[in-house]
Amino acid sequence: MVGSALVRKLKQKGVHNLLTRTSQVLDLTIQQDVLDFFESEKPDIVFIAAAKVGGIQANNTYRGQFIYENLMIQSNIIHASHLHKIKKLLFLGSSCIYPKLAAQPMEENILLTGKLEPTNEPYAVAKIAGIKMCENYFRQYGDEFISVMPTNLYGPNDNYDLLTAHVLPALVRKFFKAKLNNKDSIEIWGSGMPKREFLHVDDMANACIFIMESLDAKTLYNDMSLTHLNIGTGIEISIKELAQIISDKTGFSGRLKFDSTKPDGTHRKLLDISKLISLGWTPKISIIEGIEMAIDDYKNNYLRKE
Repeated sequence: MVGSALVRKLKQKGVHNLLTRTSQVLDLTIQQDVLDFFESEKPDIVFIAAAKVGGIQANNTYRGQFIYENLMIQSNIIHASHLHKIKKLLFLGSSCIYPKLAAQPMEENILLTGKLEPTNEPYAVAKIAGIKMCENYFRQYGDEFISVMPTNLYGPNDNYDLLTAHVLPALVRKFFKAKLNNKDSIEIWGSGMPKREFLHVDDMANACIFIMESLDAKTLYNDMSLTHLNIGTGIEISIKELAQIISDKTGFSGRLKFDSTKPDGTHRKLLDISKLISLGWTPKISIIEGIEMAIDDYKNNYLRKE
């Protein structure tokens, strides 16, 4: 989802000499394969969008896979980028890097100031390691490696697998399945009370390109005294509100049943995006518009496979 959004937006800006590989062609967890790719293709600019990702159930179930695969993917790419002296690198992390009980909205400088949410701790630890690699490859070697922390993403090419998807695409699929099967109710994990911030992946891609064009490592690490930059909307919505909107937009008329025996995860995860706003970037796609786009994407590209 993230990689395809970056490709779309870069092409719109007139960038066409793009080097992309699927995971079936290039296994980023194998260091020699990554080194061979850099040696043969000689990239100038790198966006690290590849990651092992999933929702709360996937994070809590595949804990070993999440920490291992993410550490290997990002470490191999960052180190290969250093060895081949690329011009600039952008590493994408996740807002789960912040402490579970962090003050809201979350500023960048609260990183490593408290305990992480247990359900996604392995993923968060891997992403924190990636941030610190980028920062310290700059501090030791002067490499132009910077990190951004996008909030919860959704959009075209999302993952709709109910076992591994994030909450928004999972709800889109659940409501469509319930409607197709004439269900009179739908069960949703958790109490519905936690609040989340959602960013359309096209806004995220625009932000990443904007940052690569307007921010360098010295400004981020020394002048701004940051290790990374938040990307979000600055607006949050409860899971219950989100579910109701998706229910309305999909035409599902049954009851919503929240299972409070299932984990809620962190109660709030709202990013402070004031630093990015001060650089001149703002999000464009509202949550309502974005949900409508996500529903259209599912209907047009996935629903016929049900």
